[in-house]
Amino acid sequence: MLEENKMNVEFTVLKRNFEAHQSEYEEAALRVLRSGWYILGMELEEFEKEFASYLGVKHCIGLNSGTDALILSIRALNIGSGDEVIVPANTYIASVIGITESGATPVYVEPNEFMLIDEKVIEEKITSKTKAILPVHLYGQVCNMTQIVKIAERYNLAIIEDCAQSHGATYNGILSGTQGTVGCFSFYPTKPLGALGDAGAIVTNDAVLAERLRMLRNYGSKTKYYNEIKGTNTRLDEVQAACLRVGLKYLGEGNKERQRIAAKYLDGIKNDKIILPAICDKSTHIFHVFPILCKERGRLQAFLLEKGVNTQIHYPVPPYLAECYSEMGYSKEEFPNATRYAQNELSLPIYAGILAEEVDYVIRCVNEFN
Repeated sequence: MLEENKMNVEFTVLKRNFEAHQSEYEEAALRVLRSGWYILGMELEEFEKEFASYLGVKHCIGLNSGTDALILSIRALNIGSGDEVIVPANTYIASVIGITESGATPVYVEPNEFMLIDEKVIEEKITSKTKAILPVHLYGQVCNMTQIVKIAERYNLAIIEDCAQSHGATYNGILSGTQGTVGCFSFYPTKPLGALGDAGAIVTNDAVLAERLRMLRNYGSKTKYYNEIKGTNTRLDEVQAACLRVGLKYLGEGNKERQRIAAKYLDGIKNDKIILPAICDKSTHIFHVFPILCKERGRLQAFLLEKGVNTQIHYPVPPYLAECYSEMGYSKEEFPNATRYAQNELSLPIYAGILAEEVDYVIRCVNEFN
């Protein structure tokens, strides 16, 4: 490839999504500023109704982040010290923080060929201490919820769906976040439905649980100064709720755009050194991330950067090897699939707003690697 044809392709450019709907985002923010009501107001109520309606669930509780959604869900389910929660070994550490913040113990399960929790080995990890399964719909593809629901029902376990990367993705035509006891969403700016800062939500069909979660997010109270349970402060503010209402209108459009980009990658990348992501035929993958595998990842990443293509690694240190959990004493040999993904995964640029010529350039660069 001639040097004069070199491009600079960022991993993501958040401003492009804002500019595509700039007038609507600005109107939403100004509407809140002019209202004079900035916490637990109409915008939050309306977003919660709209997101619940989009998913087809009864309740949505807006929060400050997806991590808080996991933490509060586990607290609301009375899971704590002495209890175990089953979680994939290759997830982002936030999934595990949600467990350990309540004093519970994460029990790791190897990922399958789809880089998702392997439902076939969940049962062998269940003990008398197991209280929940926490499937993570990683990279935008939904776990085998059909089997996970069956297992949970068989052992009377809660299901906490981590949907931080799967807004609008389905398995067997059913949206992520709608089959578990709760569904936990992050609206971090890079997510398919992203806020303009930190934001998250929990969805559920359980009215009693929803009421408890609303109290937990607001100091444990229904009425100001009357604190019925020990809660915290993790509320989704009005400006973010208003902006999420705008983003929700275009979520389906953005998902389709990423799917079109992924299709180009899948069709165009032809390099024996690259393993393309496996897609389950029952899943509608929305490609929050496009993860490829390469045994020479470091050299590939450096090669692409030299060409102007920015990439990221998801995730180089699996949670069982994180320094903060070193007391658990795991080694990389205990989870060979998760370790291999951590050592070989590289994410290519994919987001709503990336230009067609940028995608074509990424493909050419990946194919040039030898």
